[in-house]
Amino acid sequence: MQLSIIVPVYNMAGDGKLNFCLDSLLNQTITDYEIIAVDDASTDDSLKILREYEQCNPGRLKVVESLVNRRQGGARNAGLKVAQGEWVGFVDSDDWVSHDCYEKLLQKAEKTGADVVGCDYSLVTEHTFTPGKIVQNNNMEQTGKLNEEKHRLLLMRSGSMVIKIYRRSVIEENMLRFPEGIFYEDNCAGPLWSLYFTHFERVEEPLYFYYQHQVSTVHHISEAKCRDRMKAAVMLYEECKKRGFLELYKPELEYRFTELYYVNTLFSYLSGVSHPKLSFVKELYQGVKERFPQFAENPYYQKYTGAEEKQLIAMQERSVAQFFWYYRLKQCVRRLKGALR
Repeated sequence: MQLSIIVPVYNMAGDGKLNFCLDSLLNQTITDYEIIAVDDASTDDSLKILREYEQCNPGRLKVVESLVNRRQGGARNAGLKVAQGEWVGFVDSDDWVSHDCYEKLLQKAEKTGADVVGCDYSLVTEHTFTPGKIVQNNNMEQTGKLNEEKHRLLLMRSGSMVIKIYRRSVIEENMLRFPEGIFYEDNCAGPLWSLYFTHFERVEEPLYFYYQHQVSTVHHISEAKCRDRMKAAVMLYEECKKRGFLELYKPELEYRFTELYYVNTLFSYLSGVSHPKLSFVKELYQGVKERFPQFAENPYYQKYTGAEEKQLIAMQERSVAQFFWYYRLKQCVRRLKGALR
């Protein structure tokens, strides 16, 4: 088996989303592949749709049923358990791929000897194969045979996992899996996995279509999702420490932890949650200081964190309460000005 495509599915029956995804996968220009659709305890008709597709495509599409919702990471892990392909790809069940997506990725792997190959993606708001806004995923400086410097670049910005195919032997030999039961599992898995591959190449085309809709994870901020992002950052830190990467890549891991656990979560929480809590903001600050007390001196932090964010975080270092109420007042003023326009 050349390729296994793993599709985690949870409540995607509506608006033809699941059908469009599966149809794009079943109509690939390659023939030696399997689709593993993992129903993650859906409460709508997703499993029914999957069973119908399985019956109509014996040997091509396999359904794995989970009786407990394990989130996307858990569903992907369930798919990895039964995957038979030399290569593994992941697709979210509300997205889809071009008909020649996997042919082009596999051809690039065969031509270059790479053990992971990616592409760009397109942002779309309707079911179409006409590219929308094209997003470059990764860059040419990160490609080729992966030395320590290129691994640093990938650790900093590993890019999306759904637009890549991975040689499965590397995944199994290094016991690579996804965090389960949380959102943002790629924030942990993507950087960690990148350290184990030895040759990365990319196809400079938007072969993956990322569907933008309001129920998407990224469009709704809650304290629970912020905590999931924190958990993913902690898992990345702990896995890298356990696997011996922390000292070798300490500046990069310090910045990635600071960015994921603290900076991104702090400002998305304060901007997106209706009634933010001072206690949560204190918890964020204490969590980053506990692991990296000198995070503000990190060269990546100094280079990539915005000037305004750095000023606000410096205020928080002096007084968490002062920062919290200053930021809340600033938001009120901004909203008032917007209402008066």
